[in-house]
Amino acid sequence: MKILMHFLSMLPIAMPVLLAGSFALMGHAQTVPPSKDPKAAPIIDDQVHHYTMPEGSNLAVEIGGQKVVTLTRAAVSTTKPEFTSVTVAPGRGMEILQITANFPGKGSVNVLAGPDLAGAKQMLDEKDDDFGNLGYRLGSAFLVPYPNRIRGKLSADGKTLTTEWQGHAITLPANNIGHLPTAERHAMHGLILKAKTDDVSIEKIPGGQELAGVIHAGDFGGHWPSKTQLVIRIRLTAETLEAIIEAQNVGNEDEPIAIAWHPYFNLPFGNRAQTRLSIPADKVAEVDNYDNVFPTGKLVPVEGTKFDMRSVGGAPLGDLFFDDNWSSLHWDKKEVTVRVMDPVAHYGVSIEGLSPEIKAIQVYAPPTQNFVAIEHQYNLGDPFGKEWGSTDTGMVTLKPGQRTKWHVRLGLFVP
Repeated sequence: MKILMHFLSMLPIAMPVLLAGSFALMGHAQTVPPSKDPKAAPIIDDQVHHYTMPEGSNLAVEIGGQKVVTLTRAAVSTTKPEFTSVTVAPGRGMEILQITANFPGKGSVNVLAGPDLAGAKQMLDEKDDDFGNLGYRLGSAFLVPYPNRIRGKLSADGKTLTTEWQGHAITLPANNIGHLPTAERHAMHGLILKAKTDDVSIEKIPGGQELAGVIHAGDFGGHWPSKTQLVIRIRLTAETLEAIIEAQNVGNEDEPIAIAWHPYFNLPFGNRAQTRLSIPADKVAEVDNYDNVFPTGKLVPVEGTKFDMRSVGGAPLGDLFFDDNWSSLHWDKKEVTVRVMDPVAHYGVSIEGLSPEIKAIQVYAPPTQNFVAIEHQYNLGDPFGKEWGSTDTGMVTLKPGQRTKWHVRLGLFVP
C-alpha cells in the first residue's frame, strides 16, 4: 500500500481524470495467455531510447521501462465535444492507455475502457506474461506485423507454430488458446506488444500536438522475414485523435505485413441496451465457433442477420455477443467509418479508417462487459490459411525499401 501511495503521489497534476478501480478482461474470448517461459528470447532487442520532450510533458511514470507520455489540452467549446488528452506507453509498443474527451453538460469522459495509470502499470509491468498478452486487454495496443489469429503446425513443446508464406516457413509464438478441450493453440496479435520505442518526441501541429516514435523491429526477434522499421504517430486536436503507423521494409528480402490496433471503446454511461453500432460492411467471415474463432474460409452476406449494421444510425447491441470479422467494406469519401453511439445519452464516437489497405473490421463485444472493441485491420483472420484458397486475405507484400501506412482517425459527435 505504501508503494502504491508513493506511486500515485508522483502522478502529474495535469494527468487526465482517471477511471476508478481496476479493469482486467480475464474472460476475454480472444486471449488466454500461455505459461511463462523464462528461456524465451525477447521479441525486440533492446535499443537506446532518446527523448526530445518539451518542458511540462508528463514523464513521471514508467511502464515497460520507458516513461509514459500524456498529451493534454483544455476544452474550449461549450456546445461541441472535444478531445482533451491521450496517454501513451512507448515502452509497450506505443500502446494508447487512455483517451479523454469533454462532452458539454457531461464533463470529462473516458473514451477508452481501461484501468487508471496505476492499474495499467500493475497489469503490464507486474502481471503480464513473457509475450505481453495483457497489452491487448486494455486501452489500445498496436498490432504488427499481423493482427488476429494465425494457425500452423505446433512445435513439440507447444510454444511455437510454423506457417508458410510464398514458400517461406514462418515460425511464430503460439501465444493464445481457447478454453474448450477442442481448442487449438495459435499465434495472435503480432510481435510488438513489448517493443521499446526510440526517438520519442512531441511536436506542435495545427490545432494540437503530435507524439512520434520509432520501433526498430528488425526481424521481430527472428520470427519474420526481412527487417522492418515502424514509425508511429499519435495526433491530438480538439476534433480528432489520429493514429498512424508507417512500416518500411529495411531488409533485403520481401516480407508480408498487416497492421491494426485493438481499442476498447468505453460505453461511459453504462447502458449497453441503448448502445448502437454502425458497421459499413456487406459480409462477415464464418468461424468454427466462438472459442477458437477460426475462419472457415467463407465470407457470408450480412443481409437479414444480426451482423447487418449498415445503417448510419446503427443497430442495437442489446445482449448480442460478437467476436467477428466484417469485410466488403463501404468507402465514403475515402473513409470507412464505424460508429459507436448512445442516442439516449447523446454520446457518439466515430472510427474512420483512412488507408485503402484496410480490408476488414474485427469487433469484439461481450454482453457482460461495458465496452466494444473495434479493430480496423488490413487482413482477414488466419491470413496464411489454406481455407481461403485464392481469396485475397489482405496481407501486404513489401519489397525491400517499400512502405505501407495504416491510418485511423477518431471523431466525436452527438447523435
